[in-house]
Amino acid sequence: MRIMEWAARRDHLRGVPRKMIFMAVGAFTKAVANLLNTTTVDNLETLLRLVRHRPPGVPLLTVSNHMSTLDDPVMWGFKGFPTSDAELGRWVLAAEDICFKNPVYSYCFRLGKCIPITRGGGIYQEHMNEALDRLTDGAWVHTFPEGKVYQEDAPIRRLKWGTASLIARAPVTPIVLPIVHRGFEKVMPESYMFGRRPPFPLCNKDIRIYIGEPITLDIPKLKQEAVEMSMSRDSSFSKCGWPKTMCGLDEGAQRCLYTTISDQIRGVMERLRSRSSLKSS
Repeated sequence: MRIMEWAARRDHLRGVPRKMIFMAVGAFTKAVANLLNTTTVDNLETLLRLVRHRPPGVPLLTVSNHMSTLDDPVMWGFKGFPTSDAELGRWVLAAEDICFKNPVYSYCFRLGKCIPITRGGGIYQEHMNEALDRLTDGAWVHTFPEGKVYQEDAPIRRLKWGTASLIARAPVTPIVLPIVHRGFEKVMPESYMFGRRPPFPLCNKDIRIYIGEPITLDIPKLKQEAVEMSMSRDSSFSKCGWPKTMCGLDEGAQRCLYTTISDQIRGVMERLRSRSSLKSS
């Protein structure tokens, strides 16, 4: 069952509540990113072009590191970005236990185009299928493939398979755009006072956002390689009962495919992070 899916529909109350949420949240993010703090963006033109002018029916999937609970939506609050535009705004996977813990939260986050994800619920949980539906519609979806907040300045962690599964299962392969950011861990530190987050975003911090170039993924070739790889490996691993994909990949081949896609994305994100370290030093 999809939580309050009716509130996420474009035509819910003629779209008025969604527009109001995007306008209010957009004003908040602009204030945090530009008035209270200083935000610089590298390669903004690529993101704007893909958000506004990609080919019809081609979905966009942005992926980024996860430094704080404020990353989304504040990472879209920088100057020149249409943060308040509900039509252009991203869909984002959001933790159910944080963003959907009561009906009021659920309604507001649904209006903000958030898709609830149960951490530990697996890549075939119902709301992952909802995210797949949005990609099928040609929409923009954002994910945090590390799966949780990491505030240490460390290499990109091993990526969860959920993002890779969306890419592999989408009828039209999405444009995958990597983003790495720094500074949100200072705006909303996990342990600020008595081991808790601050009640409001902190100010006078330096936020830096580095947008990469689209990642080239030859999905048909990767699927074939995954089938060959799974046939050559020992199949004694513990199985989760995954369904076969539309193209007939069994669980072993899916694991190989999702690992390969995740490793490619992680490699690109880590190189972008390394370059950002040199620029910020």
